Amino acid sequence: MMKTVSVARNFCLILMGAVLAAGCAARSGDYPRLPEKRTKETITAPRAKKKLARLGYAIQAGAFTKVENAARLTETLQAGGLNASYYVAEKGVYKVQFGNFPSRQEARERAELLQAVGVIDAFYIVAPDEFTAAGQAQYGDAYLREELIKTARRFMGVPYLWGGTSPDAGFDCSGLAMAVYQLNGLDLPRVSGAQFEAGDPIEEKKLEKGDLVFFSTSGTGKISHVGIYAGDGQFIHAPGRGKKIRADKLSHAYYRKRYQGGRSYL
Repeated sequence: MMKTVSVARNFCLILMGAVLAAGCAARSGDYPRLPEKRTKETITAPRAKKKLARLGYAIQAGAFTKVENAARLTETLQAGGLNASYYVAEKGVYKVQFGNFPSRQEARERAELLQAVGVIDAFYIVAPDEFTAAGQAQYGDAYLREELIKTARRFMGVPYLWGGTSPDAGFDCSGLAMAVYQLNGLDLPRVSGAQFEAGDPIEEKKLEKGDLVFFSTSGTGKISHVGIYAGDGQFIHAPGRGKKIRADKLSHAYYRKRYQGGRSYL
């Protein structure tokens, strides 16, 4: 009996040794591995969208029948350190909007000072909740995008008479984009390069109304021209100082070659 137990025990030990030997001889790569756990460091959080600041209190002044007079007031105010834009209030009538003040009182004080020295006559203070941007939360992005394009279309056919006054800087039509956005209550920067940096990159096939499209007209890759995307592959822009604001196609050979990308701000 003892001999039988001893033989059985030895057989089990030999069998176990063979299994272990086979296991040791196997390549570690022959065994399936569990997927590595993703740590917090390897998970990339989605990048937050850039948002333009909302305009504060602004001042509207003038009622000119000649666009040149509105442009002259615009340049006077800009020389005084104020962001100013002329716009088409109604057919044949141009007004000027300027400033970005934190309170109605500060806006009124500046307007009264300009009135006292004869720069402006009558004026109107625009409150933040009067801009169309204030309705974005209630009506959505599509509403604001449509309003941006409506504003841009009112400029079509009007001579572009502001911006790009420096021979060194060359022509810069960014004043049009700034005007369209600020008239709707969004504080877009003045210069096209800053506008390019302020927005989120957007693929051309995903462009929506109100996005901005940028070009390098100098061939250096430096941003020097900007337009407002109007849908259907078209954008509204000022081709040059003194020329009329118009719509062109992104597919046009001239603009296709110089296109640098689109930016969204909503």
